[in-house]
Amino acid sequence: MKPEAVAVLIPAHNEEKLLPRALAAVGAAARHPALAGLHVITVVAADACADATADVAAGAGASVLHLGSRNPGLARAAAARCALSTLAAPPAAVWLASTDADSTVPPDWLAFQLDQARAGWDAVVGTVTVAHWPPVPELADRHRLLYDASRPAGGEPWRHPHVHGANLGVAAGAYLDAGGYPALPVGEDHALVRALERGGHRVLRTHGCPVETSSRLRPRAAGGFGDHLARLATEKGAVS
Repeated sequence: MKPEAVAVLIPAHNEEKLLPRALAAVGAAARHPALAGLHVITVVAADACADATADVAAGAGASVLHLGSRNPGLARAAAARCALSTLAAPPAAVWLASTDADSTVPPDWLAFQLDQARAGWDAVVGTVTVAHWPPVPELADRHRLLYDASRPAGGEPWRHPHVHGANLGVAAGAYLDAGGYPALPVGEDHALVRALERGGHRVLRTHGCPVETSSRLRPRAAGGFGDHLARLATEKGAVS
C-alpha cells in the first residue's frame, strides 16, 4: 500500500475532560516527519453527548459528527464513512487509524502504522498500557499477569490476542471489503478484526507501539477494557 491520506477515528461520549489530551496526542502524531505530504484528518463522532465534547473537538480542528446512538460500533462506522467521503484519495490509498477519547497515542503512532502498511500489512492491531492506576491493591499486577499471559519469553515477537479500538489501524480497502465496523454496542473492534482475518487480509498483531489508555473503573463504553479492570478491582475490593 502507498498511503496518500490518513483518517483518525475517535468515538466519544461525554468526554470533554479527556478529549483535549487525546486530540493533542493525535495532532503530535500527525506532525511526525514520516507523514510529510500526506493528508491527515481527525473525525470525532460525538455520540449522545450532554457536555462540550463536540465543541472541544471542533476547537481542536477535528471534523465532528453529532450522533445519538450511544453505540461505539455505529460511531466508529459513521466516522469512517465521513472520512472516506471527505478525503479525495481513493480507498486503496487511505489508512484508517482508530483510537479512543480517553487514550493518548505516542508521537510515532501513525508513522509506525504506516510503516506496516507500506510493508504490506492490511491492518495493525496494537496493545494498550496504563500509566496511572486507581488506588486498588494489586490491580495493576493482576491486570499485567492476565494481559501478558501469552507473551513469549526472551523478547520474541508477541502475536498477542488483544484487540483495542484505542490502537487499531486498517487500510480502507480492506476495511470496506470486511464490511466495516458492525453496529455493535461492544466488541465492534473484535468483530472487524475477525472479519479481516476471515477474508484473508494480512493482520499484524504487535506490541511495538502501545497506546496509553484510561484506567477509570466506570468507563463510558460497557463491556470493554474499563469493565475488565472494574471486574478485577471488584475481585479485590469495592470499586472506588
